[in-house]
Amino acid sequence: MRSVKPLDVLVITASNGENLKLAQRFQTNARNLGHQAELLDLTTLDLPLFTPRTQEAHGVPTAIAPLQELLASTPRWVICAPEYNGSIPPCLSNAIAWLSVQGDDFRGLFNGRPIAIATHSGGGGMEVLISMRIQLTHLGAEVVGRQLLSNVAKPAKDDSIDDLLQRLLQQQPLQV
Repeated sequence: MRSVKPLDVLVITASNGENLKLAQRFQTNARNLGHQAELLDLTTLDLPLFTPRTQEAHGVPTAIAPLQELLASTPRWVICAPEYNGSIPPCLSNAIAWLSVQGDDFRGLFNGRPIAIATHSGGGGMEVLISMRIQLTHLGAEVVGRQLLSNVAKPAKDDSIDDLLQRLLQQQPLQV
């Protein structure tokens, strides 16, 4: 549920497992730092697999307009995603695909937007961070230089979460 005050940061998770727990920690820590933060769980959205045929046959899913509005109205995002086969999880990639075909500029929603990236991975985790950084940068996002990689052997520390949040919260969306 959205706050009454405008959000400072939206924490997005692309998993209902360990990355959801990591995202909840980002949300809690942002609030503890005095900022408005909410959580968006992409696994709860009803988005069919994006293909041009699906778009042509069925139009834009009803979940896209409120998602786009929430993302557009929040100046900064944190994305917590697991590594799937050495890359981005399907629910994140699919959401990005649907969002990027709305309007005339496929970069519009992402262009100039400060975004922090993090993962809790059952494997290495570096591949998803690299993949997200490449894709988000291609879309024009201002991806924070520091990232968070955690796993069972190396759990995320609150100091690291706070540092990443402080770096993100100092950034403003670019006016492009």
